[in-house]
Amino acid sequence: MNFELTDEQQQLADSVRKLLNSDYGFEQRQAIVRSDSGFNDRTWATFADMGLTALALPEADGGFGGGAMDLMTIMEACGEALVVEPLLDNVALAGRLVARCGSAAQRAALLPGLVDGTRRLAFASLEAGRRYELQPQATSARREGEGWLLEGSKCVVIGASQAHTLVVTARTPAGASLFVVDTAAPGVALNPSRTVDGQRCADIQFQAVRVAADALLGSDGGALPHIEEAVDFATALLCADAVGAMHYAMDATLEYTKTRRQFGTAIASFQVLQHRMVEMLITLEQARSMAILAAAKVDAGASAPQRSRAVSAAKVKIADAARLISQESVQLHGGMGMSEELKISHTFRRLTMAAQRFGDADHHLERYAALA
Repeated sequence: MNFELTDEQQQLADSVRKLLNSDYGFEQRQAIVRSDSGFNDRTWATFADMGLTALALPEADGGFGGGAMDLMTIMEACGEALVVEPLLDNVALAGRLVARCGSAAQRAALLPGLVDGTRRLAFASLEAGRRYELQPQATSARREGEGWLLEGSKCVVIGASQAHTLVVTARTPAGASLFVVDTAAPGVALNPSRTVDGQRCADIQFQAVRVAADALLGSDGGALPHIEEAVDFATALLCADAVGAMHYAMDATLEYTKTRRQFGTAIASFQVLQHRMVEMLITLEQARSMAILAAAKVDAGASAPQRSRAVSAAKVKIADAARLISQESVQLHGGMGMSEELKISHTFRRLTMAAQRFGDADHHLERYAALA
């Protein structure tokens, strides 16, 4: 496998970093988090203009036909800047499922808006009490006349309060299925909240939600393999996002130890702290290597067990690395490392969230062993 970035990939990554450095500084990011929507329309429109929302979509649907390796450096840059706009959830989850499972009419109705930034999507899968299970239980759908009737609930749906359309997993008599549901449809009730790292999410209730027959995405009962593939794809990109956040934490901590003086000298000169910084660097490079492997595997068209095993291995490493680097960064900053005014404390929260989302280390260790 060739892990070197192409010229086009490097140029796009550099452009995104330049944009975020100039227009998405820490204070600007904090203003977005504190806003009513927790979302910056101008940033999202710029992402669309740069082609980020279209990068991983098929060319037939107005995209560029890219994969996880193309998006990886973009997600690293988003992780460094702690971007709260749900790019991953729109492109790697909801948008990917529409592109892979949708009919020509469904793709034509939803994907052009995703490409140009005028339509936002969210993937509603998690259910209370079921942790990381992808097989839906608490949300069901049954045929009613020529359409469907949805009942149930979802929890912690990232980007739901900012989305126009939901891609919902539901249990039908035939098995796991996917449905496209308007967030403004009668019977859909959103309870918005904020995650620990500043992203917006919502718990959703579906009370006798009636949708047309063409709301079914793909085949009735045949959605689970597609859901698993999309979540693996998104997990690989989440690993890249975490690598970006860890890279910032590493650089910020190194710079702090060079400027913080104690006993008349910079604390970076203390050998015990040098050892800790070296351990952080080694851990970061190992995590980056595993993130690259996961992205390469999901792009390579490997069998489902091979793909899932590589993604689980990467997620375990990322979770362990996120814990070590985030904790060391805060400790080496001292008490100010947990202050609201310092970006490192928010990076700690980002990495805490990344370690849990799509499965914690224990979950992925069990999945890795089961796939051996």
